[in-house]
Amino acid sequence: MNLMLNSQYDFVPRYFRLALANVLSNIMVPLANLVSVIFLGHLEGIEHLAGVALAGNLLNFLYEIFLFLRMGTTGVTAQAVGRNDREGVLLVGLRNGLIALVLGIAIALLQYPLGELGFAFLDVAPEVKASGLAYFNTQIWGAPAILLNFVLIGWFLGQEKNSLVVVVSVVGNAAKIALDYLLIIRWGWESTGAGVSYAISQYLCLFVGLIFLCKEIHWQEVREVAGKIWCPSAIRSTLTLNGNIFVSNLIFIFTSLTFNYQGAQMGTIIYAQNALLLQICNFSIYFVEGLGFGTETLVGNFKGKGFSQQLVPLARFSLGSALLVGIAFGGACWLFPNTVFGLLTNHTEVTENIDIFVPWLLLVLVFSSINFMLDGYFLGLAQGHTLRNVSLVALVLGFLPADVAAINFESNHILWLSLLLFEAIRMVTLGVQLPKTFVSDIEDVDVSLKALEESQNLTLAREETRQ
Repeated sequence: MNLMLNSQYDFVPRYFRLALANVLSNIMVPLANLVSVIFLGHLEGIEHLAGVALAGNLLNFLYEIFLFLRMGTTGVTAQAVGRNDREGVLLVGLRNGLIALVLGIAIALLQYPLGELGFAFLDVAPEVKASGLAYFNTQIWGAPAILLNFVLIGWFLGQEKNSLVVVVSVVGNAAKIALDYLLIIRWGWESTGAGVSYAISQYLCLFVGLIFLCKEIHWQEVREVAGKIWCPSAIRSTLTLNGNIFVSNLIFIFTSLTFNYQGAQMGTIIYAQNALLLQICNFSIYFVEGLGFGTETLVGNFKGKGFSQQLVPLARFSLGSALLVGIAFGGACWLFPNTVFGLLTNHTEVTENIDIFVPWLLLVLVFSSINFMLDGYFLGLAQGHTLRNVSLVALVLGFLPADVAAINFESNHILWLSLLLFEAIRMVTLGVQLPKTFVSDIEDVDVSLKALEESQNLTLAREETRQ
């Protein structure tokens, strides 16, 4: 019995290696951004810090929309690795890489309308807008590299090459810090320097990632699969998966923006309190998301190998790990609210009664941690349609009705209830879908085997024609 349990959970070391690498990679991003804030905050004019913060938020929301490029790459790559399908691994990276390149170039070329549209909704001082646009119009030239990096990271994660992801992240963020100091402090480029620094660091990440890529594959391999890249059914399958994840991401962004906007309408103190509470959520995400990436990779790998019996212990273990993280962060805020929030601000008018909202925070942290793990699980199975449908149900039945009530009653408690309902309904509906995935003959709607077979048949037909 013990031997059977040990064999069921022999994936645990792999899981934690993946999770640790992903957590380290995730944490480096806010640390590098913090250094940028420090440099900008020590300039003579405060408009540079404010402008970069506003433009940075706009660009972050823009890039979050395209996270489907990473999310749609890891699981499918892991499945191909599990099937020992070297050709499939290459095709996933090449197809998504081409999509990322096209979208990235389009974003860079559309920088003027995107910038004007983004700042049109912000009522800010002219000097703040000018500083923000200076950052926006330089940073956005890094869009092709940013989107290609999404694909590269997803591709490496799908093959469990987590050390490469850490190296790419270290190089990029270290370069960003050095360039920030050079361009902002030494050369005095202010907000423009911050934008140039970000863009260059992303291209450096891409350069390092491509070096690793060239070591992993040979040009002859690319030539052999080049004819399959444009297989219509495979392209359609890829776009379907990415499109479903795209819709799910849009719903997340909509709920986040709406929550923040409604909080701002309730006054400065409420908005500041919500901002502090959400900072705890955001910080916990860097840990939970790392665990979710590990789950995604292993689920895809087990699916590709046909080891469906491993999905149950993996789901059980990963959900337990996520629950512990959520409880740890929420429990710290519950037990030591003055200490935790006192580290974030010294404005007592903000922290004096923030503890009345901590129970909402605790529940949101627990449910969202579980959801991040479930998201990773279903992404590993390449079931983007499940995430799309669940997010739509949670939005319509949970978030929107409570959000309308929060507006009518001007209650921050009801506003937090809307976020809690969104997470709770997602958790329940994803949980209901979970047992269906434990059978070995489950069919992926987004990534069809038929498309893969047609892709293989296309090449066989061409080879026969040549002969």
